[in-house]
Amino acid sequence: MINLDDRYHSYLHTNKCLNINNQCENVIGYGFTCDGKDIDGYYVLTKNYRLYYNLNEQFVKLETRKGGRVVDCISLEN
Repeated sequence: MINLDDRYHSYLHTNKCLNINNQCENVIGYGFTCDGKDIDGYYVLTKNYRLYYNLNEQFVKLETRKGGRVVDCISLEN
């Protein structure tokens, strides 16, 4: 299992950020995703984006957020 605390905790409440679309995005949360039965990946939440990854740590999709709501989604899936 991926240890999300080891990977992302150092991004919380610091100036350390993810570079998304050439902008510094501070991480405000992260967690696991599930399909209703099993854990199938994880997400990383910033002020403007929610990024999804599978359990192989491969990027799956990016959702654009505005006011805490998703307004657009870019996915590698068809």
